Amino acid sequence: MGKLKGLSLFANVGIAEAYMKDIGVDIKVANELDPKRARFYQEVYPDAHMICGDITDDKIRENIVNEAIDERVDFVMATPPCQGMSEAGLRLEFDPRNQLIFYAVDVIKKIKPKYVFLENVPKQLTTKISYHDEILLIPEYIQRELSPYYRFNTDTLVMAKDYGVPQLRERNIYMLVRLDLPYVWQFPEKQKEITLREAIGDLPSLDPLLREGMELTLEKFPDFLEKQQKGLAVSKWHFPPKHSWKQVEWMMHTPTGKSAIYNDVYYPQKAGGVPVVAHHNHYRRLKWDMPCRTITQNNGVISSLACVHPGREYIDESGNILYSDPRVLSIYELFIVMSLPLDWPIPEWADESFIRKVIGEGIPARLVQMLMNALLSQL
Repeated sequence: MGKLKGLSLFANVGIAEAYMKDIGVDIKVANELDPKRARFYQEVYPDAHMICGDITDDKIRENIVNEAIDERVDFVMATPPCQGMSEAGLRLEFDPRNQLIFYAVDVIKKIKPKYVFLENVPKQLTTKISYHDEILLIPEYIQRELSPYYRFNTDTLVMAKDYGVPQLRERNIYMLVRLDLPYVWQFPEKQKEITLREAIGDLPSLDPLLREGMELTLEKFPDFLEKQQKGLAVSKWHFPPKHSWKQVEWMMHTPTGKSAIYNDVYYPQKAGGVPVVAHHNHYRRLKWDMPCRTITQNNGVISSLACVHPGREYIDESGNILYSDPRVLSIYELFIVMSLPLDWPIPEWADESFIRKVIGEGIPARLVQMLMNALLSQL
């Protein structure tokens, strides 16, 4: 059998597609609402046709369906936005973004592809939607609409850490095979976990670039420029993240795997020493001896959920115990924990904030590769 021809819905910038061509899946058509993301996708995947527009618009959706049929697409991947149901979001009841599954299902039913890959956060399993004056859980809706035509995988919850990705990242994934085909698409055998130490432990240490300016940066971190050069020698993406001194100082006193909110002196605080109210995973360093915690779209901010480098203990000139790398992961380190190719061709115009956001919203590329291989090995 030749290559599978695919359609990618809610495509973001194509993180999930990073290894598709390598394994014999040719994405012919993609759809993304945001013009900046659509432009990024088109530059990274010039052989695909990106349809930029709102899938809820009947004309846009018709265009997607017609092009997919013309291209004889036999595989559809749909990854609707998860912010409406993510643990890191507000989780408003009947968030409009949760209703986007309707339009993905509509496209699938019109195209009738052989295979379907539907991905979202685990919270999808208990998220309610309103459909024709009826309240349904999203899984109930998907099963009702697609089970007459497709065979579903038995288990749907999967951890990226079980498939060669050095990141926890739990997801709910439906892998469907059309009923007229003999294949059974299930999760493959789990692999050995990759710890952060194994994944990024050999990379050069980086000091943060302080927002207050280079003068203070060099005062606090005399080796800043030397470390910066060693990082850039590895990759142009292994450069120092920028943070405020007060947050950096808090993290310098925070041990590996711990949150600064539990520090006795150097804890997150407002003027006058008033403690910042924070979740126990905010201002938290990652652990070396386990996979990375789930990367979020706000991964460039120290105060976000468990996104600070694990660091290493050292003694300063005054005999104080401190911890190195009081910073978030570099973009290069994000490449690794998201299992992206280290030479992934990010467009030159994309800025750091944008890159971090779209990476945090993506599906680990290696996870998709492994799950797709479980199907492709049968064809």
